[in-house]
Amino acid sequence: MRYRDPHFDLEADLKLGRRDCLESLPSFQEGKPPGHTFKPQSAKRVVDIFDEPQFFVDAPSSNDVKQGRDGDCWLMAALCTLSNKPGLIEKICVAHDQDVGVYGFVFYRDGEWISEIIDDYLYLTKPDYDESYLDRVLFDELERANPEEAYRRVYQSNSSALYFAQCQHPQKTWLPLLEKCYAKAHGDYASIEGGFGGEGIEDLSGGITSELFTSDILDKGELLRVNDEFLFGCSTGVWGLNRSDNKGIVELHAYSVQKAVEIDGQRFLRLKNPWGKGEWKGAWSDGSKEWTSEWLQKLGHRFGEDGDFWMTYSDLLRKFQAFERTQLFGPDWGVAQIWTTLTVPWTTSYHDTSFCFTLSKPGPVVIVLSQLDDRYFRGLQGQYHFQLAFRLHKTGHEEYIVRSQSQYRMRRSVNVEVELEQGSYQVRLKIIASRREQVLPLDQVIRNHAKKRRDKLIRVGLAYDLAHRKGKFVELPEEKAAKELRDRTIRQAKREEVKHRILCAREESHYMRRKQLRREKRRAKNKGRMQSTVEKRDNLTASNSDLKVAQGMGRVSSTDEASKDHRQVSRKEDLASSEDSESLSDLSGRELDLEIDAHLKESREPAQEGCPPGLDQDELDEFEKDPWNAVAVVGLRVYYKISDTDENTQVVKLKVVRPQLLEGVSKDEMEECQKSQDLDIDDSSKDATLEGGIVARKKSIIGEEVRSVRKDKEQL
Repeated sequence: MRYRDPHFDLEADLKLGRRDCLESLPSFQEGKPPGHTFKPQSAKRVVDIFDEPQFFVDAPSSNDVKQGRDGDCWLMAALCTLSNKPGLIEKICVAHDQDVGVYGFVFYRDGEWISEIIDDYLYLTKPDYDESYLDRVLFDELERANPEEAYRRVYQSNSSALYFAQCQHPQKTWLPLLEKCYAKAHGDYASIEGGFGGEGIEDLSGGITSELFTSDILDKGELLRVNDEFLFGCSTGVWGLNRSDNKGIVELHAYSVQKAVEIDGQRFLRLKNPWGKGEWKGAWSDGSKEWTSEWLQKLGHRFGEDGDFWMTYSDLLRKFQAFERTQLFGPDWGVAQIWTTLTVPWTTSYHDTSFCFTLSKPGPVVIVLSQLDDRYFRGLQGQYHFQLAFRLHKTGHEEYIVRSQSQYRMRRSVNVEVELEQGSYQVRLKIIASRREQVLPLDQVIRNHAKKRRDKLIRVGLAYDLAHRKGKFVELPEEKAAKELRDRTIRQAKREEVKHRILCAREESHYMRRKQLRREKRRAKNKGRMQSTVEKRDNLTASNSDLKVAQGMGRVSSTDEASKDHRQVSRKEDLASSEDSESLSDLSGRELDLEIDAHLKESREPAQEGCPPGLDQDELDEFEKDPWNAVAVVGLRVYYKISDTDENTQVVKLKVVRPQLLEGVSKDEMEECQKSQDLDIDDSSKDATLEGGIVARKKSIIGEEVRSVRKDKEQL
């Protein structure tokens, strides 16, 4: 029984109209899903398409590659480039059984090799005979004996019948099957549309790609080392479409650099268009006046519309704007890597989390900072995309050794190659996040497709979870201890703050009560004086006969009133005395703890979701309703040279240094750890951070290493 892939069944997906193998999950506010233009008409097995199918006839070559209707010229260009190094393509085609219809491939994803298995169904351009009414009528008229077989031979046989990529050889099958497996690994054929040839080479070889602009190349002879130290791809139109005549060179299209030679003082490069057609129309193009029989023999070229063409070195630099240079790592290289999850702030400064590594021996290293490849979970990539950068410091040193070059097109990773001495190093990260408002947030994408495309959503969601597991936070023992110390310190600080507020409130209340009592005492005393004055005046005008009685009554009344006032003052003084004694004595420890706990409990009560205290939902502005929430999963890989003596030795040790590790360290240690957080030396704001006078500022700008070199020269 032949194998049928239940997870990527092209035939069932097409017949049932699900299109999960063709279309990605749409993540934009408007528009049709990616891949909606793909219109394959049927799907058949390899043995039903090809007359004499063969996975490889000879070794795979760039002449095999012909791009189909998918916009994956970058992948096709990468395969053209890899074909120049014998064994690289065979390395990723790990197993196949044509009779059973099962094929296995491996790809390099996020720092490790992954495997994929597929069946042998492929999409075809034309529908089956029974489903093609007009063509069926035509063939029934022309071929009465066996019209169905005649239809198959014309429309559904061999490489030319395939809808997507195909080999130039009519019986070769490795290219369409590899493309299918690559599409399955990413979820669908739409997910592999658009990209860069350098990233394709990385996925197929495990190498590291750097972006080079023509105007930035210092060593113009570097491109002559094609297939020796590096693999190269190129493209043009990276800054926008030009109106000038490019003489056959297609803009925003990936080309493969096949070969570089220098003959008779002239430099030539051979390029390949993965379309299998479309060539350079300038000097040294097919049929141009520069070609002679001697030059055809020297360069081993023959004319033909096959996508292969030669250019001079000067024309190459003039017509192409960007190059992708990929370094491959053989068995004499080792690698260590570590991943983490970071919350990316809106500001674009260096992150407070960093990577540190120790190198046990001197030698060349390649340091790579990368983020997750979101092509594997298209539709769930989210609103934020990130641009990476880093600086390499000797641990505890302010000046950095080297800084990564900004990547303007390929944002998946940045890297540097440098010679390092044995020791400890720190990698400072800068992650610039941008928010794309036109992209739907994850929860909205899930809500939109949970009912109608459940199976597709689950598969993409599993790919998302698998990728983000790399950044799972795993605490080391020292990190756990530092975090516990930090939490205890924060809790104690909060309790001290609440205690201080409670005591201050009591003191203020006591002060106000005492002030009120003193005011009442003064008011009562003034009232008594006024009453006494009035009584004396009335007594002087009274008659002699009534004087004794009035005086007697007055004495009684005055005595009673004085006694009453005395009692009121005594009570107030007693109250003031009790209040004073209460304020002077502290609350008991138990009472104070209970009051502090009550305050902390009130502060922990959940507020209205997404709404700051004191504001209604309608009063929020656009930033408060949809706050910044950028989270990135990033990894650091360090490649290093290995030797026979390193078999049982850990050459590179990596770790993540998070801010909580700085809690509890001394002030001097804190300053030492923060030395490398200054701005870049070429940053316009650098001068604002310098301290001291002119001499001190000059020393800071020059740096430690330059000052050391100058001092050594002066001593000599």
